[in-house]
Amino acid sequence: MSPEEEPEYQTPPTCDLLGLLLKNRRPTGAVNEVWPNLYIGDAATAQHKSLLVNLGITHVVNAADGPQHIDTGPLFYKDTNIQYHGVEAPDCKDFDLSPFFAETADFIHGALTRKGKVLVHCARGISRSATLALAFLMIKERLTLVEADCFTTSCQNDENKISKREDEGLQPLGKWYWRCM
Repeated sequence: MSPEEEPEYQTPPTCDLLGLLLKNRRPTGAVNEVWPNLYIGDAATAQHKSLLVNLGITHVVNAADGPQHIDTGPLFYKDTNIQYHGVEAPDCKDFDLSPFFAETADFIHGALTRKGKVLVHCARGISRSATLALAFLMIKERLTLVEADCFTTSCQNDENKISKREDEGLQPLGKWYWRCM
């Protein structure tokens, strides 16, 4: 099929995407292992250095980087052996995370290849962090969006913490995935 003939990607209905995110969800705490040695957490987890050391976290991806967001940059972790990667992503439904997918996936993949443990976090550990973790699974582990979500669905925060924004976090992933197929 030529590029001119390819149908435009159609994001599934919001109710379907939200259902996918909420399927089999249960309370699991502030930090959750969603893939071997890959964790999703919130700002409080990222700022709790002794917890990170106890978990064996060697790398942190901050999906809410910057002084106006969660300022835990490399200087914050200088007294640990934690390597840092920041993504300045506001918690805004219109913000497109897809330009950060490849570099973040490379950072996570490099850490896991060296037997490290990675925490991907944002403010609440729900949307931006989960989107970047899903992107890693799709790019480096070659999972489809549905397959990647199956790993994170039962591991992420409880239903009471799920906001209306989560379905919107899947839209850039779906569009990106369709373009790359």
